[in-house]
Amino acid sequence: MRNVLLLCLCFFCSTWFSQAQTKTAYQLFGNDGQLAEYDQMIKDLAESDMVFFGEYHNNPISHWLQLEVSKSLYEVKGDKLFFGAEMFEAGNQLVLNEYLAGFYAEDKMLPEITQLWSNYKTDYKPLLEFAKAKNLRFIATNIPRRYASMINSLGMDALKKLSPEAKKLISPDLEKYFDPTVKAYAEMADKMGGHVPPNMLNIQTAQASKDATMAHFSLQNFKKGDLLLHFQGSYHSNYNQGIIWWIHKIKPGLTIKSITTVTESEWSKMSTQEKAEIANYTIVVADSMTATK
Repeated sequence: MRNVLLLCLCFFCSTWFSQAQTKTAYQLFGNDGQLAEYDQMIKDLAESDMVFFGEYHNNPISHWLQLEVSKSLYEVKGDKLFFGAEMFEAGNQLVLNEYLAGFYAEDKMLPEITQLWSNYKTDYKPLLEFAKAKNLRFIATNIPRRYASMINSLGMDALKKLSPEAKKLISPDLEKYFDPTVKAYAEMADKMGGHVPPNMLNIQTAQASKDATMAHFSLQNFKKGDLLLHFQGSYHSNYNQGIIWWIHKIKPGLTIKSITTVTESEWSKMSTQEKAEIANYTIVVADSMTATK
């Protein structure tokens, strides 16, 4: 009997110890604040017109799940799925299309891409290669950085200096709908407290030029029955702001879902309302997660 009790005690202690040593890299939550099932999330997302996946640019969990979500949505939507990404500028679309079509090797394509992000090979190449392998479209949605920089310096007046060809790479809706009092842009000034720079309006306009242009090219390449999976920094889509706000403004009526990324410490400080509104699904990542470069 004593041996049985000792055996049970050892089993209990080893079980408790293994549980105590469990390290959770991430958890997935729905907008009800409860843990969400991955498969149920995919089923829900697949019923959308567009899904915006908000990442932390240097977070490997974001990038791993972006690829996994891509694979899972492809199983449901097939060739109706296509991708868009902040990480590629609209001026690079022709080069991307030619690479996806197999015209030349990657080592010939990469030098042709302007402003290629430093973490392309680890974080975005797998997404592009998946699109190529499945013959899916991949849209470069972002405004060329040089034009965003001009807007940051000159505001809307920058558009008067650009050629018609250049303007085709910027949302035509920017001048029509930009509003600095919209939450996403008003908060940029609010976060500066009493140190708002004199060119704050230009800074807000430059940020809006990115959101508006990503929305523009997302819509330009969308047709009924498609599912767009778009990758961007979480601040471009949190709280249905940024790109999502622009899409609703330009073309109301689309079903849009979002995923975001936050750290464990950030999640613990958020109110119930913030957890419900930040996105449809939230990836909560361990604070100690290694960052990519």
